[in-house]
Amino acid sequence: MTATEGSILGNAVLRREDPALLRGTEQYLDDLTAEGMLHVHFVRSTVAHGTVNDVDISAAETMPGVVGVFAALNSDFGAIPYGFGPPAFSRPLFAAERVRQVGDIVAAVVAETYEQAVDASEAIFIDYDDLPVVLDMEAATTAESPLLFPEAETNICFHTEIGADSDPLDGADRVVELKIESQRLAGVPIEPNGALAIPNGDEMMLWVTSQNPQAIAGNLSKLVGIDLPALRVATPKAMGGGFGPKANMPPEWVLTTLLAKALTRPVKWMETRSENMVSMVHGRAMILDAKMGFTADGHITGMDVHAIADTGCYPVVGAVLTTFTQIMIQGVYAIPKVRYVADSVVTNTTPIGAYRGAGRPEATQMLERLLDVAATELGIDPVELRRKNFIAPEAFPFTTHSGANYDNGEYAMVLDKALDAAGVSELRTEQATRRASGAIKQLGIGVCTYVEVTAPAGLHVEYGKVEITPEGKVVARVGTSAHGQGHITSFSMIISDWLGIPMEDITVLQSDTREVPKGSGTMGSRSLQTAGSAMYVASETVFGKAQELAAHVLEAAPEDIVIADGGLGVAGVPSKTVSWAELYAASVDESSRPAHLEPGLEHELDFDGSDSTFPFGAHVSVVEVDTETGAVEMLRHIAVDDAGRILNPMIVTGQQHGGIAQGAAQALFEGVEYDEWGNPVTSNLADYAIPAATELISFETTNTETPTFRNPLGAKGIGESGTIGSTPAIHNAVLDALAHLGVRHIDMPLTPRKIWAALNA
Repeated sequence: MTATEGSILGNAVLRREDPALLRGTEQYLDDLTAEGMLHVHFVRSTVAHGTVNDVDISAAETMPGVVGVFAALNSDFGAIPYGFGPPAFSRPLFAAERVRQVGDIVAAVVAETYEQAVDASEAIFIDYDDLPVVLDMEAATTAESPLLFPEAETNICFHTEIGADSDPLDGADRVVELKIESQRLAGVPIEPNGALAIPNGDEMMLWVTSQNPQAIAGNLSKLVGIDLPALRVATPKAMGGGFGPKANMPPEWVLTTLLAKALTRPVKWMETRSENMVSMVHGRAMILDAKMGFTADGHITGMDVHAIADTGCYPVVGAVLTTFTQIMIQGVYAIPKVRYVADSVVTNTTPIGAYRGAGRPEATQMLERLLDVAATELGIDPVELRRKNFIAPEAFPFTTHSGANYDNGEYAMVLDKALDAAGVSELRTEQATRRASGAIKQLGIGVCTYVEVTAPAGLHVEYGKVEITPEGKVVARVGTSAHGQGHITSFSMIISDWLGIPMEDITVLQSDTREVPKGSGTMGSRSLQTAGSAMYVASETVFGKAQELAAHVLEAAPEDIVIADGGLGVAGVPSKTVSWAELYAASVDESSRPAHLEPGLEHELDFDGSDSTFPFGAHVSVVEVDTETGAVEMLRHIAVDDAGRILNPMIVTGQQHGGIAQGAAQALFEGVEYDEWGNPVTSNLADYAIPAATELISFETTNTETPTFRNPLGAKGIGESGTIGSTPAIHNAVLDALAHLGVRHIDMPLTPRKIWAALNA
């Protein structure tokens, strides 16, 4: 309950961020400069796996404009172990004895201009001896596989399991099996990666394109030997997307900072697009081999899943994303017994990091595809098979086999709403007609019902502060870091709703360790429910203090103080008001405030939601497949997503559309590929098939609202729901169009070539 009578929350409000972005007045990282700035270009390996015999930098050092050339052989910081996971798998900042991917950093050239740095890098000679290449994640687990890290004596860098000692399929009348690959994807943010390190005596300012500057500062400080707060990390107000890959701390940021520290001059690094495609972490890259047991009438009796995740050549956060798949492994279904065993392995490819959904989409893709295959083999309608096995609404809160504590959900409700919006009965009639006539273009209808976790474990706490300024305006500080989500608008709405101060008089500071002392960043669809709740509680507390102060000044009862024009006033007495500027002045004047009130009008806190929240929804995809060419055309996509209470429908809709587009891209278009020697063959946007708007359709999105009890807003996350729900629905739709022709399964992306080959097999 907020202080204002007509709440702004729940209404569509135009984003405050957009005018500056549209006019081009905001600065991105590459717009930033510094006096005396140098440029660094990283020299990358051209072989996927090999020993480094020699790095000859002598010619490069004499090139015009070159200030320094650095490699493992001549830099102390080249041997700093950098990485995530067991020490045996750690990454040297400069590859020294061995390179493990095309794109591994071997040297760095620092010059007065970027062009000079690139020219000099071409004069560096590196002598390699090739080693056997490991590309197949399944083969990497075998005893015969070459080892990327011989001292580790294995390519398996992480293992997780639940129910490993059980037999979840015991007693099943029927067992259905499916092996599904969630292919490797490139993040392709509209703005590639970059960094600008600016030394100033013992201090260092680092500008980066990061989703979590506070976390970066803490980790970076240890690696570069600069104590906090002398190391300041910030992200420009404008950042061109992230989608998870920018939650990672790449070695280039560490090296750029070390180079600036060593040279005592600002150093800037900006990726090219082709560099981004091999150096920024990729996503997904997981194979799930699943078996599901059923009774004769279609009730699930148990599930057995073995997962293998490709973590790339150096383990980063992608190595442990199998735990997120584990958390969501049973999805929306009441499965009596579950066994899940997962291994993460290293291969001679780009490292894997978080990518929109980060481990959760893989679980949903497997479940929803497996349910459709089971429906066919059991002779049960796929919708009815889902209904039989949903977790019932009265079962919540519900603890899964993996320990996830679902807050609430009404899975049949969202599925029914999506089916009604799609008009599935009419679509099935048309599909039957096309099948009977042998039409070249067959119709497919795909369904997905999903649940996902937002603000996952460790990310349900966030910092926030709200303070009134002497001018009667607001400065808010928050630990999240926006890169397109509309945080400034959303947080301003919450503050304005409590205090009645116009949104344009509210400044929200974020993404800068000097302005915001701590924070967990923006990832895991967590921002509104954590940072938004921090803004809510802080604003509520400031209002309560201001209410007492106004009552004292206006000689009224605190409960009679309400929002008035420009400040607070006495209910029913328009003439008795006090402005926010006057309230601030009274708050710092001992003679004007009650003795028990502290000076100032501010409140800061670490909001703790106590647990994750679990959004859910249902998607229906309608596609047309040309059986002569294999081409797929999306006809309709209907999404019903439930993210708890909605504060700004316009922002929610935008997140849904963006998420669905990314999900459609995985289902139909995108996939990182390597040749047999480990060379990336999709390292630019001519070869990597990211869809443009012309390849997509207008999506039909709607929402239900099932507020959570885990935060005062009742909000859950929405940033990743569209991606999680759309991919399996589209995948199922394409396979539904081909089911009567004997096609059981095709792995994504569902390209015309793959479909044509399956139809002609």
